Amino acid sequence: MARGKAITVEMTEGAIRVRSQGKTLTIVNSSPPPDADDESDFFIRLDEIDNWDAPDDEISIDIVELQKILEAIEEELDRRGLSVTFD
Repeated sequence: MARGKAITVEMTEGAIRVRSQGKTLTIVNSSPPPDADDESDFFIRLDEIDNWDAPDDEISIDIVELQKILEAIEEELDRRGLSVTFD
């Protein structure tokens, strides 16, 4: 579990769980497009990350917050020797 700047990243089976300031975001590992040459361990579609999980699902994730989340995910996966592609 990575901790940094109030963001915690936790790996679960097939998903990444991010916690920040009492809110939770669950990101499911997506399949890469059929024509992708990418062999990353995780493929995350950025257009699917809009809001936090319930009960905070009315709260949008702004671009600055999203950038911090992505950095925390990259850091945690790198620490574990895993790779991620954001699309």
